[in-house]
Amino acid sequence: MKAAVLVFPGSNCDRDLAVGFRTAGFDVDMVWHKETTLPERIDVVGIPGGFSYGDYLRCGAIAAQSPIMGAVAEFAGKGGHVLGVCNGFQVLCETRLLPGVLMRNAALKFVCRAEPLVVASADSPFTNGYTTGDQISVPVAHHDGNYQIDDDGLAALRDGDRIAFIYGDNPNGARADIAGVLSANRRVLGMMPHPERAVDVAHGGTDGCALFASLAAAFVTA
Repeated sequence: MKAAVLVFPGSNCDRDLAVGFRTAGFDVDMVWHKETTLPERIDVVGIPGGFSYGDYLRCGAIAAQSPIMGAVAEFAGKGGHVLGVCNGFQVLCETRLLPGVLMRNAALKFVCRAEPLVVASADSPFTNGYTTGDQISVPVAHHDGNYQIDDDGLAALRDGDRIAFIYGDNPNGARADIAGVLSANRRVLGMMPHPERAVDVAHGGTDGCALFASLAAAFVTA
């Protein structure tokens, strides 16, 4: 199994995300944002957290225009798996690989803490290592994690069982407590919490392990 983790100027969770994939048995290639192609025979692309391009324009907006994102969009369009965490979730929304938008936290403050989450859907390659309704703890660290979507979009997410995670204690004002959403084909996941920061007992918890393990299992059994 092979994962590609993107690196932008300002990424600060790229190595952490690589570790998350490696804990589940993936080989990982780090891919600089100026590349125009992805490595051959990859199974999944990881878009990490951080502050790509300093978030100087709008979170994820400049990264969405990076050369490598054309290759990511093509990969996703062919059914490839993509995981975007925190800033990576913002990038996925800016590229329209996922619906909605991430806005400033309602309290206009940076939030950094372990956050209780509820697994809203276990029906995806990313979440089938959990059971729907499971309560887990995964760290958050963001200033712009307030997920917003219009009424029709929210209805589409609910009707398609595409809300992957919801907050147990909403830290940012996100609509419907949404912490993570899936694409229509369920092969793209964007989430604000950081599962890669919950894969070792030294992190204070390992509730993120099941996400990487379930993704790995999807390729082992494919």
